[in-house]
Amino acid sequence: MEKHTFLFELGVEEIPAGYIKPALVKLTSFVELKLQENDLSYESIDSYSTPRRFALLIQGLQGLQQDKIIEKIGPAERVAILEDGTLSKAGQGFLKGAGADAKSIFIKETPKGNYIAVKIEMKGKSAEELLLEIIPQAVGQMNFPKAMRWGANEMSFARPVRWVVSMLDEKVIPVQIEHLNSDCFTYGNRFVDVSYKLLIPEASMYLSVTSAGFVLADREHRKQRIITKTEEILSGTNLEMIPDERLLDTVCDLVEYPTPVLAEFPEKYLQLPDKIITSTISQNQKYFSLRDSQGDLSNKFIFVSNGNPNYSEIIREGNEKVVTPRLVDAEFYYLEDTRHPLSHYTKKLEEVTFQAKLGNLKEKTERVTAIAAYISETLGLSSETQEQVLRTAQLAKADLVTLMLGEKEFTKLQGYIGMKYALATGENPEVAKGIYEHYMPRGQNDSLPESLTGAIVAVADKIDTVCGIIGVDLIPTGSTDPFALRRAANGIVQIVDAWHWTIDINKLIAITFEKLASKLSEPYHNMEFVLTFFKQRIDWLLQQDNIEYDVIESVLHLDYSNISDLKQRAADLQSFKKNESFIKLVLGFKRVSNIIANETETYPINEILLTDEAEISLFEEYKTLKPVIEKELKDKNYHRIMNSLVDFGTHIDFFFDKVLVNTDEVDIRNNRYALLQLIRNLFLNVSDLNKIVVEGNE
Repeated sequence: MEKHTFLFELGVEEIPAGYIKPALVKLTSFVELKLQENDLSYESIDSYSTPRRFALLIQGLQGLQQDKIIEKIGPAERVAILEDGTLSKAGQGFLKGAGADAKSIFIKETPKGNYIAVKIEMKGKSAEELLLEIIPQAVGQMNFPKAMRWGANEMSFARPVRWVVSMLDEKVIPVQIEHLNSDCFTYGNRFVDVSYKLLIPEASMYLSVTSAGFVLADREHRKQRIITKTEEILSGTNLEMIPDERLLDTVCDLVEYPTPVLAEFPEKYLQLPDKIITSTISQNQKYFSLRDSQGDLSNKFIFVSNGNPNYSEIIREGNEKVVTPRLVDAEFYYLEDTRHPLSHYTKKLEEVTFQAKLGNLKEKTERVTAIAAYISETLGLSSETQEQVLRTAQLAKADLVTLMLGEKEFTKLQGYIGMKYALATGENPEVAKGIYEHYMPRGQNDSLPESLTGAIVAVADKIDTVCGIIGVDLIPTGSTDPFALRRAANGIVQIVDAWHWTIDINKLIAITFEKLASKLSEPYHNMEFVLTFFKQRIDWLLQQDNIEYDVIESVLHLDYSNISDLKQRAADLQSFKKNESFIKLVLGFKRVSNIIANETETYPINEILLTDEAEISLFEEYKTLKPVIEKELKDKNYHRIMNSLVDFGTHIDFFFDKVLVNTDEVDIRNNRYALLQLIRNLFLNVSDLNKIVVEGNE
């Protein structure tokens, strides 16, 4: 079967970097789906992009669909055919809709009866015909966070569309996108000529043609060029690029022919905190920061030019002129802000709203300080450490009202600015570190606080947010969580677990709701939801530690407020899962649970009615086991507990082998139920083994 190469390119004005990848994925996946739906095979489909183009190159494309014989079933024979053998109106309607003639009708026998049917031969369409339909539809599927219309066009797109290329091998496929007809011409890099037009002789030559026009349409090729050329520039120096994969991806989508260039800013600005400089250079200007072999920030940086490499020196001067004024501004903010101690800014927090119903940041700070004090007391910290915790809580949000963070470009530095200002104005280094760390973890892969002050204030701040936001009915749903409450709650359970705090999460939630009382419609409003919410987060935490789902389910009915204890219990339980004796224990417990599953009444045990040797033995072993389990639970020796239960399992097996529980004698039956209830309740203090999935479990 004949194979072809198809090229589609949509030329646009510069698309924002963040829009490109999602739109290209949408375009590619839609075309793939439509080719599959139309049974049109291909060997590969590659997608390309630059700020000025989206492109697809399909190789080994099947040129023609296979012909098909399609069977269509119509109305029942008794409805479709009249007594005289002619077609009824229903039969005629079916025939017309199927596009067939009366000669092609046959009777189809089915389990539901006989129906009239026809077989229709459908000639396969050519790839060209199908692509004429698919490509405009695919472009219509591309959506963006913000779109625009231009001129008199009805089409909405991220930026105006300027050209269309659509080719099957050497032939132009006449696709129309809005007012533009496809052609075999693309456009090269603007630094050569604003209207640098390039002929594509055939679809397979797309990359070579665009490359000759100083356009690297292959994104990975562009990315590698940035890395390689940067390494060449820095070769022989003691400098290296500070890794920033997100920035590299962004820059890659800002250029068509990247040329890294080494530039610098005045050395005096290195007196500023590093992240102020890197934020200015990397986040705002999209330049790459450099560091020396000692790990110290350099006053040199790399920017990636999309201009003519022959004029890199002139381009360098322009970029240096842009970055210096920004550093001048940053220096001014820093010097002005540090004229006052960080505590100077706390009174301004009442001018900033945290949330309309929950008050301002000063009120939040007071709540967080009170919650942090409770945590500190619960953990039994020294008075000196408690003072550091409270000082951290009082200053944690102060940097939000400084000049540095008042400027939008530096808002991502909250916490870091607070730490640097605290150190610059004489605060305790432990307090300064806590200010920075109280935002941690900022995301799933972020680090946890290393300082005790940071850990405590982080938990206090996050739990105030979670309880407060849910308390005013802004409850996260499956698809929306605008206040990132799941992330905050995840952070809380991670910190408590990492620090091995023996703190009651449920009580901490209740204390937090007490502090929020004046802000809520009623005391403890939605607290039950918060308790369930945290139970889900603890479930998530156990999953992150590779605890199996059935083990988690078997322990979550217990008091989950002590996270470290619950985690240890689950881990020890899981370690027994492959033990054959444990599996027998689980199966035995399931028999215990199943027999008394429907018994709503609790029976008192009557030792006089214990007559069989096996049940007497089981009860005696139970009386021996109970105090052992109770002691080991207090000592949290879960591994020993599981060993004891496994040993006890042999007595359960012996009991079921020798004793008929559901005897006709009601008193004896109820007494045996009572014995099994005692055993089940004892086990449930450790784990609900009925939830454990094991081989042999029916």
